[in-house]
Amino acid sequence: MQNEWSTVKVPLENAAEGLALFGPQDKFLRLVQESVESTIATREAEIVITGPDKERDSLEQLYRVLLQLVRGGYNPTERDIAYALELARTMQAEELLDLFKKEVASTFRGKKIMVKTIGQRHYVKTIRKKDIVFGIGPAGTGKTYLAVVLAVVALKEGAVKRIVLTRPAVEAGENLGFLPGDLQEKVDPYLRPLYDALHDVLGPDQTVKAMERGLIEIAPLAYMRGRTLEDSFIILDEAQNTTPEQMKMFLTRLGFGSKMVITGDVTQIDLPRGKTSGLIEAQRILKNIEEIGLIFFTEGDVVRHSLVQKIIMAYDVHAENKS
Repeated sequence: MQNEWSTVKVPLENAAEGLALFGPQDKFLRLVQESVESTIATREAEIVITGPDKERDSLEQLYRVLLQLVRGGYNPTERDIAYALELARTMQAEELLDLFKKEVASTFRGKKIMVKTIGQRHYVKTIRKKDIVFGIGPAGTGKTYLAVVLAVVALKEGAVKRIVLTRPAVEAGENLGFLPGDLQEKVDPYLRPLYDALHDVLGPDQTVKAMERGLIEIAPLAYMRGRTLEDSFIILDEAQNTTPEQMKMFLTRLGFGSKMVITGDVTQIDLPRGKTSGLIEAQRILKNIEEIGLIFFTEGDVVRHSLVQKIIMAYDVHAENKS
């Protein structure tokens, strides 16, 4: 009975819906078709799915959910289709409907910023609820970007009086002392991703104005020592490159009315050999404190080019084979 094949039809209202679901030159359709046993086709105003019962059910759910999104004004991307397909395999595609109900914010150009995965939704909810949140996972999962977006929202709403963005200046073996220029010029290369996120949400001009007024401070981690940060939204990026001492120093800067988000990828540690990562130690020491949120992203949360997800998975397999 498990291998019986049958057919189900999903009606469409017009050709535009089919185009949105199947993509330009049927690109999205091929993406789905290559990873399933079933056949998927369009006949007049309907999608026809023929395949093994269990897979057919998951594909029916996939297209009915995507159709709801399209009818709600959302045009799925290749990344959305791939993510929806993964969810549909375990009949969870309907979770997507909640993702696109409410925007997190909008860019300075007016484009809506939405969460794109269930992991991202959980991350955003946790940041809104808890004062200290760790976002740990691979590149491209939106850890830093979403944290900066939520920091700007908090500043605009008056929930905090300023934003403090920081990173440890230990990247790919470089040392600040060997970089040309004054302190700001030396620090800027390390902090570029934070500027990029701010420019996207606030725009370059407003970012500069906010920094001039002291509403946004971007500084290396060493400059946090000895301070108590109150009424602030503080983001520590690339936290895998902190030492345990730096991490403890940073976490104990938390003042009243403040929120901290610590992001990092424990597979990309640039510390000298033999040095323990403060991020790895912190997640072990703090895991039982309920008021602290620990969010772990996976390859499924990668929202960059679909190739990034495949690269991460290939490296993970390589690492497992070496161990």
